[in-house]
Amino acid sequence: MTDNPKAFNRKAYFEVVKYMPLKEIIVITGMRRTGKSWLLKMIYDSISSTNKLMLDIENPLDKAIFEENDYKNIIKKFFDLGIKSSEKCYIFLDEIQSFPDIVKPIKYLYDHFDIKFIVTGSSSFYLKNLFPESLAGRKLEVELFPLDFDEFLYFKGQISNLDFSFKNILEISPSILLYEKRIKWFDEYNTYGGFPQVVLAETNEIKKVYLRDIFKSYFQTDLLQLSNIRNISHLRNLIILLAARVGNKVDISRLASEIGITRETVYNYMAFLSGSYFFHFVTRYGKNSDNEVSSTNKVYICDNGIANELIRLSDGQLLENTVYLNLRKYGKTQYYSDKNQKEIDFVLPEHQLSIEVKRNAIETDVIRLNKFSEAIGIIHSRVVSYNNSSNSNIVPACFI
Repeated sequence: MTDNPKAFNRKAYFEVVKYMPLKEIIVITGMRRTGKSWLLKMIYDSISSTNKLMLDIENPLDKAIFEENDYKNIIKKFFDLGIKSSEKCYIFLDEIQSFPDIVKPIKYLYDHFDIKFIVTGSSSFYLKNLFPESLAGRKLEVELFPLDFDEFLYFKGQISNLDFSFKNILEISPSILLYEKRIKWFDEYNTYGGFPQVVLAETNEIKKVYLRDIFKSYFQTDLLQLSNIRNISHLRNLIILLAARVGNKVDISRLASEIGITRETVYNYMAFLSGSYFFHFVTRYGKNSDNEVSSTNKVYICDNGIANELIRLSDGQLLENTVYLNLRKYGKTQYYSDKNQKEIDFVLPEHQLSIEVKRNAIETDVIRLNKFSEAIGIIHSRVVSYNNSSNSNIVPACFI
């Protein structure tokens, strides 16, 4: 690998680099327009070896390379394109979901030749459901999401390095000056989200144009081509209803009744919407894993900019959604509620941390959260707030 500063704009770059010396296929998944193709190109450029090949499977000519009954002919085509058999080669394949049968030759070539595959696919749902067994033990998955706020600031030139640490949440105590500087950028991020193309757009009007195009692309490509769902209007209605419920528990029976479909159909649609990264469903925290599976999930949407194009959410919902999207990078993120319906917005079990989100946090919010967290055995607690505070247990959202 060579140092390439331009490649460091996404944290996922370092995760892919970590897996490069390994034999396993690297599968980069995520929504369209999150930068998978760009990341693939950055990795391609960073490899010092010249024995490498980049192919776009949405291009019919590149796709044709893999449309061979005898997979050995694929290797011959690689040789024609400059690949040498005398040393390890790197094959980069973009958008493999456009050709489902490609997994068969990939598996064969992986098993019989010294080839490192790095591929992208737009839907985890597709990847996990169409070929889970054939690549079992042969692939490592890297998920690429819209920018988190740290990456957003990096794109904007406001910070010089990406922060991978968890300690900021527990130890941050910003000055008023630094808070005032970051909150202005946070307002933009909280409104228009983190799709790279949107973040780099020069005007708000162009941002809105890009956001509408991103949703259109998702709806027309992922939903229509990959989902195999016949009644798209039902799925569209579910998307609108779920978007309106951001930060709330999902009542399957009520959704089914409002749309006029069965509970099973709602579950199937939600599985696709989750697998294609449009919605995130958060489970209830509990010491008993059975309770976690059977409990009602809370729903969050992939990006605030997309949310604002679909429906008008409250300031509190937008803030909570942004906080969730930035907490999930630290590991498993859940919520907690008791039999009296008292809730904690988020619990990070791996870090023994509970988090409550408030638009304007005060001392009583900290006291309540501390007491509730102790009662369920969580060691640390912080209130995340839009406003700044001198209380060390209140963390400004623009620093998560």
